[in-house]
Amino acid sequence: MIVKMSKYAFMVYHKEYDAFLELLRSLGVVHIRETKSEKDDAGLQRLMAERKRLESEMRQLKHTQESRLEALKADAKATGNKAKITLPLAPERPVTADEGAALLDRIDDLRDRIEKAQAAEQATEKDLATMQVWGEFDYANLRRLREVGHEVTFFSCPAARYDEAWETDFYAVPIATAQSATYFITITPVGSPIEIDAERVRMPEKDLRALRDLREAQRRQREELNAELLAVALNDYRTLEAYGRLLENEYTWDNAKVQTEREADDRLMLLEGWIPTAEAQSLESALDRGDYYCRKLEISDEDNIPIELKNNRFNRLFEPITRLYSLPNAHEFDSTPLFAPFFMLFFGICFGDGGYGLLLLLLGTLMKRKAKADMKPILSLLQCFGIATLVVGTLSGSFFGVNIAEIPALASVKRYFLTSDNIMTLSLVIGFIHVLYGKFVAAMKVKVQRGLKYSLAAFAWVFLILALALAVGLPMMNIHLPQPVVYALYGVAGVGALIAFFYNSPGKNVFLNFGSGIWATYNTASGLLGDTLSYIRLYAIGLTGSLLGGVFNTMAVDMTATMPIWVRWLPMLLILLVGHALNIGLSMVSSLVHPMRLIYVEYYKNSEFEGGGTAYAPFRKI
Repeated sequence: MIVKMSKYAFMVYHKEYDAFLELLRSLGVVHIRETKSEKDDAGLQRLMAERKRLESEMRQLKHTQESRLEALKADAKATGNKAKITLPLAPERPVTADEGAALLDRIDDLRDRIEKAQAAEQATEKDLATMQVWGEFDYANLRRLREVGHEVTFFSCPAARYDEAWETDFYAVPIATAQSATYFITITPVGSPIEIDAERVRMPEKDLRALRDLREAQRRQREELNAELLAVALNDYRTLEAYGRLLENEYTWDNAKVQTEREADDRLMLLEGWIPTAEAQSLESALDRGDYYCRKLEISDEDNIPIELKNNRFNRLFEPITRLYSLPNAHEFDSTPLFAPFFMLFFGICFGDGGYGLLLLLLGTLMKRKAKADMKPILSLLQCFGIATLVVGTLSGSFFGVNIAEIPALASVKRYFLTSDNIMTLSLVIGFIHVLYGKFVAAMKVKVQRGLKYSLAAFAWVFLILALALAVGLPMMNIHLPQPVVYALYGVAGVGALIAFFYNSPGKNVFLNFGSGIWATYNTASGLLGDTLSYIRLYAIGLTGSLLGGVFNTMAVDMTATMPIWVRWLPMLLILLVGHALNIGLSMVSSLVHPMRLIYVEYYKNSEFEGGGTAYAPFRKI
């Protein structure tokens, strides 16, 4: 459900305003109404830029930590050490804004030096690759040769174009042949022209021995810089987290002042905000004790009321799915409890295998024991998905790809398992119910927002469709209702049609209503058919997963049939592990994506979900 909010205005004398904001921040319940953009304030822009710089540096330091942890684990594995490996992160130190900025500057400078050291080392590696062809020689000897009137020039050309006449004309000396190219030098008097069909080679300034020494020095420098960066990642990461909280608090404080209106020659400070209605009384009491003036304001239709969701333990697990698309606005329903059971059911049908469901349930249960607090809701959601998959997959007769309905021991209960035809029909029926349910939610929203008479036509369509579906659809499924019940359903459909055609726009001409009813009939019929058929994907995806599991089981048996039993078990196990792991991975993706699609497209469209809500973010100190 959406928590009810109250709108308040606060008026404070300018000399007391900082104390008032501090009290407001300590209460931590007021969502400040924002009327000005952060882009219009240089101070907020600076803080945002600093926060982004901090987030970028912390991501890179996190990567450094992970690389170090992997190295430690590899060393422990090599030495047979089975103890749990953790990184010794130093506790946070108290930090001021200037100290935090200086620490970030130091990290930026260190990272810049590492990049330059890497670039220099790569350049040296490139020069070494060039010099490897020419072998060991000393540039000092070439300089002495030039002093006596001769110079050495370095050339390369395709091996097929090398002319031995150059050895006579220019005293050419072949040095090496590599990758179909010949590398050679010429020894000629200083300043004499060398006209040969070859390319002069740009030689490094240092010889091979000097380049090797330089590379070693650069490598040591890079390792020292990386060790310094690792020390920062271990010793200062928590401090950077503290700096992040300091920046966040400074941003919210400055933003509160930016959103403040100044009245009476800047002597009175006016601030507006939103408070959960349940907290309003305690807020008023706290402000009264401080002699601060506040007043409850009327909420208008144009107000952007912040949204806070409050659900029970089960529905709260699905709130991330709601937030992934959009929060509802304050004038509609919280969609989370409305779609949560359906999403869980859709996931189970798409995964379609009871064995996989059991695996998900066990995995979520085991991981939850040692998981951090922020991960436990996700693992609880995984447990719910596992339960749904276990139930639906088992009823459909698939357990790790094995068709348990064909097991002789279960012959007495075989008729209770769902066949592929049953599942396809069930998918369509569920789709029809879900779409109709969405239309009912849309009708309820109109009733709440505009009143009962404006929602009658929407409700009429729901009951009209439902009555015709029961009267006509059930006999097609060999379910026959008593004749009086059938007549009653047709009566309900008739009444619904009259309302839908002649009272769809209260207060308008009856002929206009009838025309609107005709148009609504076309839209409803075409939309209902298309939307319902979309749910056949539940059947198709679930069938694909269970069939693939069976295919991998057959491969494991058939591909190892000719092997001795004492050898056969290993390749069978490998095929089963790889095959079922691949199938579980693919099923996990499709079982999340397609239910989301059905919720975000089919259900949200039919329930006329608007969204666009702003999350409730109270002014508080982190």
